[in-house]
Amino acid sequence: MSEGFSGRSPLLLGILPEQHPEVFRTARNFAERLNTPLVCAYVDEASYLVEWDPSRDTHRLSLHPEKDDADIAAVRQGLKSRITELAEGSGLEWTLRLLAGDPARALGRLAAEIDAAMIIVGSPEPGIGHRISEALNGSVASWLSHHQGRPVMIVPLTKAVQARHAHRAGDEMDEDDEDSA
Repeated sequence: MSEGFSGRSPLLLGILPEQHPEVFRTARNFAERLNTPLVCAYVDEASYLVEWDPSRDTHRLSLHPEKDDADIAAVRQGLKSRITELAEGSGLEWTLRLLAGDPARALGRLAAEIDAAMIIVGSPEPGIGHRISEALNGSVASWLSHHQGRPVMIVPLTKAVQARHAHRAGDEMDEDDEDSA
């Protein structure tokens, strides 16, 4: 899981703790086909960047002082466990990086530093909470697709997955959407 990728340009995956596994599986399959490593990056929006060092985690300060390093360590461990589980048996070379600040800009900065061949992100999650966040903060996928000089792959969730997420979130679907799921 080291970043000594022997000259190969990795793929960069923006990852979230509760993200649907379909996003990781798509990135994994793509990396395997291209025989290239995968750098998974989680951006802590509740922190801001103090110093940028692409070979290590960013140096950050929390916007919420009560949120300590134990919280970030728990997120890191949870993500590592999840990635290990989803990559099991694939032979995929991967690493996990924790970043701070605005997710789109942090991913763009890391992509430039590691010379990523492509940035991969999931489509915005369904549900009212995600829609409000996207309206206030903008979509990471949208920002990246408009401001990057490298390819950006946006992994859409299938209709069936969207329907399950919407049902769990208590959203109502249109009758037409139910028929097509």
